[in-house]
Parts: sequence; structure tokens; C-alpha cells
Amino acid sequence: MELDPAVEAQLQLSTFKGKFDVTEFVGGVSEKLIAQSKSDAGPFDPIPFIKTFEAAVDKLIAVRKEVQAKTEQMEKSVRVSEREYSKKMADLNRGFESVGNSFSGMESRMNEVSSTAIRIGEQLETVHIERQRAQAAYDIIDYYNQFSKGDTSRLDTLRKEGRQGRRQVAVLLRRLNTVAKEVDLPMADKTRENIEKYCEKFEKEMLNLFDRCYRKGDPKMMHHCAQTLLEFNGGSSCIQVYVNQHDFFINNVRESKGVEDSLLWSVISNPDTIPPKNEAGLTELFTEIRATVDTEAQIVKAVFPNPPVVMQVFLQRVFAQSIQQHVEHLLHRATAISDLAYLRVLQLAHIQTSILVEDLKVYELPASGSRVPFEAGELNKTLFGTTNVGINASTSLSTMLETAMEELFVPYTEGQRYLERESQSLGALYAGILVNFTRYHQAKAPKGKSSIFDRVVNQLSNTAATTSSGGVQTTSAQAANAILRFGGLNAEKNVVDEEPVREEDGQLSVDVAEKMLKWHAEAIGRCVELSAPNDLSRNTFALLRVLAEAISTAYIEGALETAQARLDASDPKAEPLLQVLITLRTVDLICHLWQQYVNTALLPLASSSVTIRREMLVFNNQTVSRLEGGVNQVMHRLADTIVAWLSSQLSKQKRNDFKPKNDDISFARVNTEPCVACCDMLEKFRDTAKANLSGKNLESFLTEIGISFHSLLLEHLRKFPVSATGGLMLAKDIRMYQDTISSFGIPSLTERFEFIRQLGQVFLLSPEILKSYITENYLGRIEPSLLKPYLAQRSDWGQFEKGFNDSGMSVDGAVSDTAKSRFGRLSVMMKELEGLKLEGLRLSEGISVGIPTLPSGFTGTFSMSSRPFAS
Repeated sequence: MELDPAVEAQLQLSTFKGKFDVTEFVGGVSEKLIAQSKSDAGPFDPIPFIKTFEAAVDKLIAVRKEVQAKTEQMEKSVRVSEREYSKKMADLNRGFESVGNSFSGMESRMNEVSSTAIRIGEQLETVHIERQRAQAAYDIIDYYNQFSKGDTSRLDTLRKEGRQGRRQVAVLLRRLNTVAKEVDLPMADKTRENIEKYCEKFEKEMLNLFDRCYRKGDPKMMHHCAQTLLEFNGGSSCIQVYVNQHDFFINNVRESKGVEDSLLWSVISNPDTIPPKNEAGLTELFTEIRATVDTEAQIVKAVFPNPPVVMQVFLQRVFAQSIQQHVEHLLHRATAISDLAYLRVLQLAHIQTSILVEDLKVYELPASGSRVPFEAGELNKTLFGTTNVGINASTSLSTMLETAMEELFVPYTEGQRYLERESQSLGALYAGILVNFTRYHQAKAPKGKSSIFDRVVNQLSNTAATTSSGGVQTTSAQAANAILRFGGLNAEKNVVDEEPVREEDGQLSVDVAEKMLKWHAEAIGRCVELSAPNDLSRNTFALLRVLAEAISTAYIEGALETAQARLDASDPKAEPLLQVLITLRTVDLICHLWQQYVNTALLPLASSSVTIRREMLVFNNQTVSRLEGGVNQVMHRLADTIVAWLSSQLSKQKRNDFKPKNDDISFARVNTEPCVACCDMLEKFRDTAKANLSGKNLESFLTEIGISFHSLLLEHLRKFPVSATGGLMLAKDIRMYQDTISSFGIPSLTERFEFIRQLGQVFLLSPEILKSYITENYLGRIEPSLLKPYLAQRSDWGQFEKGFNDSGMSVDGAVSDTAKSRFGRLSVMMKELEGLKLEGLRLSEGISVGIPTLPSGFTGTFSMSSRPFAS
């Protein structure tokens, strides 16, 4: 069956190449048959389809056979090609191996040749060097012989050949000069003299040429001259000419000492003004230095072959001449004013110079390679060649600047110079502010053997005589000397025609203490600025001693000694000097301020030395303890004075005050005169104490006076007979005593005087009620035998004494069995009261921060507002 051309086209081999889709293939083969089948109206006829697909299958089988035949033929061709390719690759590999072996052989032979060439090169270089050395030796000998004959024409000709000729002459002259020093032949001295003269002439010509180029502003020729002189003798003379002829140094010499700052000099010696931060002349000088160095750094880099060395020489001259002269001028003028002015100027100069040094460190210039001169001991190297090395400054610019600054201030700070000046200044300032205070207390000191003020002066004198192990006065001694000298306390100096002292001159003042601390803080600031880091702790401790000598010994202790002397010399009949408490309050405030300052400002500066910090702690605690001891003595004496005065007032109680004969007159009187006087004094004491004391100090002092007065009242009530009407008078007095003590606000005192009130009731109650009353409340805690002396003062005691004794209290104080059940326990309070009455006022020894809540005397010591240090 013949196939349709369209189907025939579908059965070609090209149809199956590339992407093949079976569905599309079948659809393409049967597409025309399907269309014919659809066009016939009859039933579906499969025969055309079967015939077409049978023919298509036959065609496809034929195509497959054709493809298989072609595939077999191509596989045979591929196998033949592979065999030929493998044979060619094997041949190529053998060829490459042969070439590689050839190259390896050539490389080995080349290495051998290279080694031989290197050895030949080294030998040639050695020969060349030897030849150069020989030629140099020949030239040196030849020139030397010419100098020995006085012939310099050859060198003169070479010198006139321009820059290169001058550089060669410089090298030759340096070598000839070295050789001349080593040669020991007849006429050698004459030859050496000729060489030296020619060297001087050459150097002078080069320096003149450098100077002319410098004035013309020719940096290239300046560089040539500098390089030539560097080859000749290291270039130091060229550098000196450059520096010496610089306008900066010439102008500064000509312009004397700079600008004057009249405002600074008018206030610099006033310790209450702020220390100056700058000085007009110094500021102008440093501004000019910064501008000059900025300009010169560029010039030096362009002109000199060794710029770091030149820059260091220039800056050394700046410090050694310009800055040093100005600082010396400032310090000389300040010295004529005062020590404080000197120290302030020194600090100002140090701070400004430090800032200048930091600004100048940015001009660290790089070094450049250049020839260097040789020493005489290197004769062989000179004769047989030269060596090119890079020349560097021996130290960096930063190190040089720091060294220059240190050398600038060493004359003023080395050793103990600064510290001695600082101590002397502080001592003078403190003596000046305390001069009237000192005169007042000296005038108020009692005359006679070893007065209290003499002890203060002696303490300062002993300190002033203290010397260190090296025989030099310590800083504390210098400060004490200054206080004695400026305060007019020297024994050999009689002060006449002085103004009379005023009361306010002798009073302690927190403002004065603040000034003293402010001045000391300024001194510490200078100490931090001017002291070496290793000396800061020690110097801080030394200045702390100076402060302690002034504020503790000369100021606080002087006031305490005078207060103690006033109390000792006071009239027992006069009212106690409660104004002393104002002094104690001021002492407390000053000490608190002082210790806060020590903690905040001084101790951190000693942190670098554990030993010195510990010594500062011990010293400060000892000083504070000594002050607390002085305050304790004053409070002890004041307490004695108050108690003695109260006792004196109670002793004025009339025998019949509580047993009046005229009841109308008695009732018209509210309280007895001794009661009113004692209560007035207690109120004054209370108000003054609360105004000037605080915390445990106030509580302890109020408690002491209250307990002492309580003891006085217990003894007082045993001395006076009391009638029924007098009992009312006594109750009024006791009530007033109780109200006054209650205003102290001390619970323990309130309890004690409640006992006094209940004890006063025994004079008012009838005998029938009295028996049960004394077994209740506070009285129930007291042994009946202790109450008997008070009951015996009742005017009706004789009437019921026998019945009272029969019911529980015997005459000799024995207690019946019935009473024992009611009075069997002893009263702790009564024992305390009796103990107080016997012990009286007693201060404990030693220093303690804490104060007992209920002392059996004034056992608690005065403590400052806050103790500064832990032990």
C-alpha cells in the first residue's frame, strides 16, 4: 500500500531527531484518516487506519534497520580513531618527558654557571673595593704630601668645581684631618697645622656661603652647604649658625622681658583670689614659639639632611634661652612679693610649659640617610673607603622636650626646695590669719608657772625644733617656725604698741577654717602639679602635717586651752560659762569639715604608697583623738561647774522653807527661790546644749547633768523637815524640777524624776495610806530602809513611827516577814541613784566613738560628727 506523502514525510529519520513526542507522531499519521472518517456519514471504517499503520510500521522497521547499520559503521570508525589517538598521546608523553629532562639538565648547568658568576662578582667587588681603598689611600697620601709641601692648588681647583667638588673636598679634608692626627713623622706637626688651617678656612667659607644663602632665602644652596658640612664635620657648626642667627633668639634678647601683666601682679599675693591661669608675657612668648616652630619645621626638613637633630637643637635653645630667661624673670619678681606669689607663678609656668611641650611633640621629623663623620680611631675605614649610614637623633623629640622641661624646673623643685617653700608659705598664711587670734589667747592666758597658752607655744616650739635624720628641718617644723615667727610668739621678740585685743578675735570661726582648708587645697593642687609621681604621697603627708600644726595645734587647741582656763578660773558662785558650748560646736564643725577634706582630697593622693597612707591614717587619728581629749576635758570641767553651781543654789534652801509658820505667805509663793534658780539654769543649759551639740554628744551631756542633779535632789530632800503645808510647797518644787528635766527629752531622766515626784508624795499622804503607797509604783522597788531617812523628815513622823515600824519597818532597818514579801526585791534604779550619789562626776579614759545610753557618770567621751578613718 502506498502511503500518503504527508504520512511518508512523518516517517523520515529526521522526525525522530531532537525532541520526539509519540502523541503528536500518531496524531500526524492519522490526521487525514480521521478527517475522512468524519466526513463519511456511515459507520466507522477501521480498515484505512489499519492499512495505514501497518504500512507505517513496515516503514519504521526499515528505518530502524538503516539506523542500526549506520550505528555499527560509526562505532567501528570510533574504535579506529581511539586507537590512533591513544598512540599519538603516548608518543607526545614520551616527547614531553624528553624535553623535561633536557630542561632539568640545562637548569643544573645554569645553576653551576650562576654560582660561578656570583663568586666572580664577589671577587670583582672585593677587587673593586680594594682598588677604591688603594686609590683613596693613594689620594690621601698624595694630598698629605702636598700639604707637607704647602701646596693646596689641587684641592683649590677641586673646591672651585661646584657643589660636587666642594662635597669631595669636605670628605678629603675630614680624612686628611684624621690621618694627620695619627701620623708620627718628621714635619708631621707642620703638616697637621697646614691641614687644620685649611679645614678652618674651608669651614668658614661654607658657613659664610650658608649664611648668605640663608639671608637670600635660597633653600637649595642651604641644603648643599648643610650636606657638605655634615660630610665635613657632622654639620654641628652649620646648625649652630642657623640657630644663632635666627631672628627669634635675636628679637627675644633685644626685647628684654616681654609684656607686663599689671593686673596679675596686683592680686597674685592675695590668697583669697583665684590663682592666675596665664601671664601675658609668657602667653605671648609661647604663642610666638608655636608659630616659629611651625614655620621652622618646614624649613628644617627642606634644608638639613638630618632634620630631627636640627629641630632638637633649635628647641633646646628655645628652652635654655627664651623660656628659661622669662621664667627666671617672673620668679625673681614673684619672690620679691611673697612666697605665695612665687609658688603661683611657678605652677603657672609649669602648666603652660607642659601644654607647650605637648603641642611641640607633633613636630617629630623623620630622619634621612646621610654621611657621618668618623672618629680618629677609625683610621683604616677612613683610608679605605666610606660608609653610608642613616643618621638619627640619639633621642626622640618627645623625650628631648620632656627632658628640657624637667631641666627647666629642676632648680626650683629638686630635693626639698619646693616642699620647703610650700610649707613656709602655708605657715606664713596661717600665721597671718591667726595673728589676732593668737594675741588674744596669749593675752587671756593666765600668768604664772606653765600657763595653758605656754603649753601650746611650747608644743609649737618643740615641733619647730624637730629635724629630719639628715639634720634638715621637717615641713612640720618649718610651718611651726612660721606660725611662731609671723604670729609674734617667739620668746625673744617683745611686741610693743600693739592694738588691744577684741573678744571676737579669740573666737573660733568656721569661715576661717574654710579659708585655711581652701589655701591648703590650692597648695595640694600645686603639689600634684610640681611633685614627681614617686614623691606625691610623701609630699601630701608633709603638707597634711603643716595643716594639722595650724588648724589643730595653733587654732583649735589654743581655743580649747583658753576655754579650759576660763572654766578653771571662773567664780564658783557665778553662773557657769555656757558660752563654752559654742566653742565646742565650732570645734565639732571645723573637725568635721577638716576630716571630710582629708578623706576627699588627701587620702586618694597617697593611694600609691600603702606605707605612707597607713602613716597618714595613724597621724590623723592621733590628731583627732587629741582634740577629742581636749573637748572632753572642757566638757568635764563645764559639767563640774554646772553641778557645783546647782549644788550651791540648793544649799541656799532655808531650813523652814517646807515647814512654814505663816501658811498664807507660803501659799502666795509658787516655788522656792533655789528651785527657780536651778530650773532657770537647767533651761539655759538645755537650750544652749541643744543649740550647740547633737546626737550622742547632746544626749550624753544632758543625761550627765540630769543624773547629777537627780543625785543632788535625793541628798537635798533628806535635809529639810516637811510639814503638811510644806509638803505642798515641796510638791510644787518637785513638779517644776520634773517639768524642766522632761524638756530634755531623755527617757531615762524622765523615769528618774518620776521617782522623785513619787518620793515627794510621801510628805503629803496620811500615815494610813502611806503604808500601802510605798509598796507601789517606783517606791515599791526600793528597800524600806532606804526610804526611812525621807519619812523621818515628816513633821508627824514621831506620831506614827512606832506603828509604822511594827507593820513592817524596824528602827534599825530590818524588814519583817510580811514586808519581805512586799519589799523583798532591791531596786536597780535606787542602787544606781545611791551609786551616783557616791561616785559623782567621772570621765572615762581613752577615746571612744560610741556613747553609753545611760552612763553612771559622764563616762562617754565627746566624739566628732564623724570619725574620719578606720584603724
